[in-house]
Amino acid sequence: MRVVRISCVGTRHLSPPSSSSVLGCDAHSDDASASASSADDASCSSTPSWRIKKSLTCVCFNRKRAYERICSNLTPLQEERLKRLRKRMKNYFDASQPDHQDALKALWSATYPGEKLQALVSDQWKNMGWQGKDPSTDFRGAGFISLENLLFFAKTFSTSYQRLLKKQGGKRAAWEYPFAVAGVNITFMIMQMLDLEALKPRSFLRLVFLQMLSENEWAFDLLYCVAFAVMDKQWLEKNATYMEFNDVLRCTRGQLERELMMDDVFRIEDMPSFSLLS
Repeated sequence: MRVVRISCVGTRHLSPPSSSSVLGCDAHSDDASASASSADDASCSSTPSWRIKKSLTCVCFNRKRAYERICSNLTPLQEERLKRLRKRMKNYFDASQPDHQDALKALWSATYPGEKLQALVSDQWKNMGWQGKDPSTDFRGAGFISLENLLFFAKTFSTSYQRLLKKQGGKRAAWEYPFAVAGVNITFMIMQMLDLEALKPRSFLRLVFLQMLSENEWAFDLLYCVAFAVMDKQWLEKNATYMEFNDVLRCTRGQLERELMMDDVFRIEDMPSFSLLS
C-alpha cells in the first residue's frame, strides 16, 4: 500500500515502526515498507503497526492507482456511529436487566433451536462453552457487546456458527477451546486492536475501520464473525490445544490487521477471510 502525506492544513503523519518514508502528495510517491516489529510476531507474519503522531493531519494512500483520503476529523455520520459503538462497548452485562436476560434467551434459542432452556442459571450453558452454569460471570471482560456479537453471528451466519460450535471439520485437539468464552475473548481482542476508546486516533487501522463503519453500521459485528472464523482456521492449521489459545488469538489479530490494510479492502465483506463465512 502506498501511504503519502497530504499537503493540507493540519495533516496527520503516519509513523511506521521502521525507517519507511512517507512522501508528500505533490511528490512522486514510492511504496512505503515496514518490517515485522518483533521476533515474537514472526511466526504469525504480523503486519507493522502504523502509529499516528500527535500533530493533526490527514492521510491519503494509493489503492488501485487512486488516492483515497482518510482524516482523523470524523464526518458527522462517523461520529454518530462511533458514539453508538462506544456506548455498546461500555454497556456491562447485568443479569438483573430484562433486556439482557432476553438476549441470553435469544442466544440459547439461536444456538439450540428446539431445545428448551431450563433456567438462566443452568448446567446447560456449559455445553455452549461457558465456564460455569451462569454465563453472566464470563461477560466481565468484554461486557454486553460480546453477547450481542455471539447473537449476531448465530443469526447472520448460522451455518458457520454451528460448525464452529460443534467443532466440525479438520483434525480437532483432545482439549478444544471453549466456544462461548473464546467468543468473549475475540470481542475484547477486536476492541483492543481498533483502539476505539481512545479520544484521539493513535493508529491508521482505526481510521480505516471508521471508514468501513460509515459504510455499514454493523461493521464491528461483521468483523467479529470474520475473526471467529479466522481464529478457528488458525487453530486447526497450528494443531493447537487449549493452552495455546492466546498464541492463536495473537496470530488471528495479525491476520485481521493485514487484511484490513489490503489495497482492495474497503468493506469488511472485501476481506479475503470473509469467504470463510456461510
